Amino acid sequence: MNIALDAMGGDHAPKATIIGARNALKLYSDIDQILLVGDTPQLEVAMQKYKLTDPRAVIVHASDVVEMDESGAKALRRKKKSSIAIATDLVKSGSADAVVSAGNTGAAVAAATVKLRTLKGVERAGIASAIPNEYGICQILDAGANPEAKPQHLVTYAMMGSVYAHNVLGVEKPKVGLMSNGEEDEKGTTFTKETFALLKNLEATGRAPFEFVGNVEGHDLFESELDVVLCDGFTGNIILKSCEATAKAMSKWLKLEFKRSPFRIMGAAIARGAFKAVKKKSSYEYVGGSPLLGVNGVCIIGHGGSSPLAIQNAIRVARETVSLKVNPHIEEALVEINHP
Repeated sequence: MNIALDAMGGDHAPKATIIGARNALKLYSDIDQILLVGDTPQLEVAMQKYKLTDPRAVIVHASDVVEMDESGAKALRRKKKSSIAIATDLVKSGSADAVVSAGNTGAAVAAATVKLRTLKGVERAGIASAIPNEYGICQILDAGANPEAKPQHLVTYAMMGSVYAHNVLGVEKPKVGLMSNGEEDEKGTTFTKETFALLKNLEATGRAPFEFVGNVEGHDLFESELDVVLCDGFTGNIILKSCEATAKAMSKWLKLEFKRSPFRIMGAAIARGAFKAVKKKSSYEYVGGSPLLGVNGVCIIGHGGSSPLAIQNAIRVARETVSLKVNPHIEEALVEINHP
């Protein structure tokens, strides 16, 4: 298995990408190569500095980088030799089985959809981002790839998210909910009502590989047994970033309150193990990266602020998605609903 890593992508590249690749290669013997795509002189210096000596790490030169503040699609057209463009080309040519990038999300989505195209039966790809809840992992789909989705797109997301939850996360029959402003069937916009009707009909015909639980609200992300929550990319991205900001704010507030007295400091020390466990459960570093489901290849999108641990885990997600044959399973599921 070969994985193309956008070694220049992310706020902390190439340090984070080089260390993350080094640690992943130590863990996963079934990875034949990690193709480090980026500026050769910079990567050679970083590899030497951070002791990446594994011969399975191979540099593929890319003379340009799409910066985080650029318009992804426009920059991709101008910078045809960027690290994300060349990394995706490696998947297109068959030289790599997956591409991993913590760089510009718009550029990663544009590169994957333009160069790899979508799977048969998929009109729009969607980003599946994991949120931990009381029951395990809940995937928000879409988390930003398709801001102006149509109801049929969300039906496809339900299928793809269910396949991913079943094959990668081991959920026997995933529970799927539709994000709305109330749990009652009649709640929501015209868009959500049309989506609701399509999902209900699919389930009624017995063709859905999931249990549709109906409309869900924001609190259900954390309190209810859900495996996939559907929404358009605009809504999903707002939810994801709001959750992330809330977690950071809560952590900061707790630290400030614990420092207000010696007794609180002692209590914090006693509860240190519990705090570490919660951090591990809620941190994007341990999740690693989000699969862009629906493209004809494996594309894993990492957080822009990815640390070495996050890069290591993004590579793990890519490895799992390839080895568990998620895309062939998605195609099989879509054939079932399109040709009953």
